[in-house]
Amino acid sequence: MITRKRLAAGVGALLAALTAGIVLPAGAAAGEPTGQAAPKVDLVLDVSGSMRARDIDGQSRMAAAKKAFNEVLDATPEEVELGIRTLGADYPGDDRKTGCKDTAQLYPVGPLDRTEAKTAVATLTPTGWTPIGPALLKAADDLDGGDGSKRIVLISDGEDTCAPLDPCEVAREIAAKGIGLTIDTLGLVPTAKLSRQLSCIAEATGGTYTSVEHQDELTDKVNQLVDQAADPVVTPVPAEGASRCVEAPALKSGLYTDREEFGQQRWYRVEVLPGQELRASVSVAADRAVNPGYGVLLRAVTVNGREIVRGEAAGNGRTDVISTGLRWPEPERDGTDGDKPAAETVCLAVTHSFSAASGVKTTPGLPLELTVDVVDGPSQSGDVASFGLGRGWWLLGSLILTGFLAGLVWGWLSRWRFAVWRTN
Repeated sequence: MITRKRLAAGVGALLAALTAGIVLPAGAAAGEPTGQAAPKVDLVLDVSGSMRARDIDGQSRMAAAKKAFNEVLDATPEEVELGIRTLGADYPGDDRKTGCKDTAQLYPVGPLDRTEAKTAVATLTPTGWTPIGPALLKAADDLDGGDGSKRIVLISDGEDTCAPLDPCEVAREIAAKGIGLTIDTLGLVPTAKLSRQLSCIAEATGGTYTSVEHQDELTDKVNQLVDQAADPVVTPVPAEGASRCVEAPALKSGLYTDREEFGQQRWYRVEVLPGQELRASVSVAADRAVNPGYGVLLRAVTVNGREIVRGEAAGNGRTDVISTGLRWPEPERDGTDGDKPAAETVCLAVTHSFSAASGVKTTPGLPLELTVDVVDGPSQSGDVASFGLGRGWWLLGSLILTGFLAGLVWGWLSRWRFAVWRTN
């Protein structure tokens, strides 16, 4: 019996060691500094008179929002700087001009004092108008400055009442500033009109829209969005493309954002040294109503106008974002008189075939996101994907070896137990 226990313990140790050999390399990068600035979140809450409606789990919309906020404040990560802005919380009158200015910072964006923030939320009472557009403009100012991620979470139960300041157009203006700000929207028991408006606001900045009819849904979604703000992100750098390659901005490896008008072509330049490989991709988003049937084309062209390679994609109206990419390796070559060979200037041309629906504004242009990566070109077989696995071969080999050794040990253990049984 003692021998059997020792054998089982040895097998367990062997399997644990083999497993650790696979798991530990994956965790080697843990604890590396991210270098990210503090992420910022501004929760924008509708406190208009309609929030008195009692249709969320038998309680008023305002009560459900307060309970959700208390739970969110308790769960907010320490590294997130959070603020709370209200709209329609102070002016109960009928003067539209005054009501459309009714937005205030309830709790400033910064390090979170949970007790103070909860106390401020507890004082809210459904009061007035629904100035979503003005509130978004002020919220963007609340988050101005800094390099960390910026997110507005808008929670409303009714459409904006301060037209002609269209909140969807406000969101597009915020996106056009290129400050990397995302607006996520949540509709409390929404109507079809409210859903369309909140969806448009979110899509303009690459955010999400969620329909909410229960308090648990509201709490979970806001918690999720606040947690996402703490995730490391890459903020796109604004880059204004030109109409010709010779006038195009020179880009290095990174993520860039731009606006491209309907029927326009945008040019960018990238320097690629011999032995390097250019990898580029582009995404164009339809942040407004467009006609079905569209495409995007990304071309790599020499300064003399010769096309090197292209990537293209088409859509049929089922998605608001369309993407494509390309890869081009610059061959190795020798320099002249012993000098290093000069870099090749590659011109990237972006064209899309979106067309605006009837009555839709064509300016500003559609948001464009361009990724540029210049890496060392593949020189060894290990740098090239093999049977679709690439460098995943080492993991597959480790798993095969582990299974083989475990099978040998288990077979030997079974045979030994069978021999003991026959002897007994």
